[in-house]
Order: sequence, then C-alpha cells, then structure tokens
Amino acid sequence: MDANRLAQDETIAKICVLGEDVLASKHMQALRVFIQHGSVTRYEHCLSVCYWALRIAQRFHIRVDERSMVRGALLHDFFMYDWHDPNNLRLLHGFTHAREALENAQKEFKLNEIECDVIKKHMFPLNITPPRFREALIVSLADKISAVMETMRAARAQRIVRMCRMVGMH
Repeated sequence: MDANRLAQDETIAKICVLGEDVLASKHMQALRVFIQHGSVTRYEHCLSVCYWALRIAQRFHIRVDERSMVRGALLHDFFMYDWHDPNNLRLLHGFTHAREALENAQKEFKLNEIECDVIKKHMFPLNITPPRFREALIVSLADKISAVMETMRAARAQRIVRMCRMVGMH
C-alpha cells in the first residue's frame, strides 16, 4: 500500500473513532436522505469536510484538537430540511443554517467551545463573524473545498449525460 493510501485510511479511521458518537446518532444517519451538492448527500458532505479538515491540519502541521474538529465538522450542517426545495421558505439558508445546525447539535450532544465555534462559523466569510479557533477556520476552508469538488463532480456528470444525448447515446 502506498503512503498516500495509508494516510487516507488512517484519516478515515480517525474520523470513525473520534466521531463515533456523532456517526451513531439516528439524526446524523438521517442526513443520508438529503442531497447537499450535486448527487452528494449531506451525510457524505459532512464526512468529506471532516476528512479534508484533518488532512489540511496534517499537511500544514497545524496543531488542533482533533476530536473537537472532527465532531464540529461532522455536525456543521446538522439541519433537517432540503435547502434546495423552494417550498421550505428558507431563502436565507446560507446565512441561517449554521445557527440552526448548532441548535440541533446542542439538543443532542454536549459540545465544547471549539465544536460550537466550528458549527456556528463554518460559513465564514458569508457569515461575517470570523472563527475564533483554528479548528473552525480549517473546517470553514474544508467546507469550501468539499462544496466546490462536489459541485464540479456533479457538473461534469451532467455534461457527460448531455454529450451522450447529443450523440444519440442514453
């Protein structure tokens, strides 16, 4: 096994251990039904953000509270509605969902200061209050990276489907 694959596997194992209580939650598992970006579910997105946050901290040798960062990253989009649905009347979703995710997470988990900051401020700079802890700043960055990657993957898949239709393939 090459070093990169080993690092990936170690990061995934770390998520499973440090985020075990969050991952086992029935409400966290319920995020599997909501699409976040493209065809990626909110559950998958939260795992991706968590993964990239850990890899960023590792790559740049940033000392972090890994458990707090993992739990905050897993819970950063812990809201239970489809933000794509125009009938949900959440027109300011980008500005409000972090607060709702934090409220939901606090109902189910005992959160520390870092975890709260990660969840509440992951939309920086759209939400103008900057992160207080480096873990929150890293998760905010990882969230943007994941969102772009997920959206690009969906756009690429849609382009392939369109091109196949154009040449008569389905």
